[in-house]
Amino acid sequence: QVQLVESGGGLVQAGGSLRLSCAASGRTFSLYTVGWFRQAPGKEREFVSSIRWSSVNTYYADSVKGRFTISRENAKNTVYLQMNSLKPEDTAVYYCAAGRTVYRDSFSGEYDYWGQGTQVTVSS
Repeated sequence: QVQLVESGGGLVQAGGSLRLSCAASGRTFSLYTVGWFRQAPGKEREFVSSIRWSSVNTYYADSVKGRFTISRENAKNTVYLQMNSLKPEDTAVYYCAAGRTVYRDSFSGEYDYWGQGTQVTVSS
């Protein structure tokens, strides 16, 4: 069983930065693929980024590539999402998710555990 808690969301002006954290419980968290998804009002949840257990493989949605960076500290059971050059269209609730066996990182159905989400609002 893995429990996930996101933090770090908030209100920021366009062009600003935020760092989201996803803290996990569970001794085997380091073996999980962790993904970040987001959901804006009236829109479907969409994939943002993911990182494999080894940190060697990371993936990004085209909309955030070059602006967001995902990383993890397995010793702290924490995954981070550094978000730079934020745009108003990045406004959403951001969720982290963990899956033991993930083949398609952008597919939310492959993740077993989800956090409660953290709100990110980017003003223009």
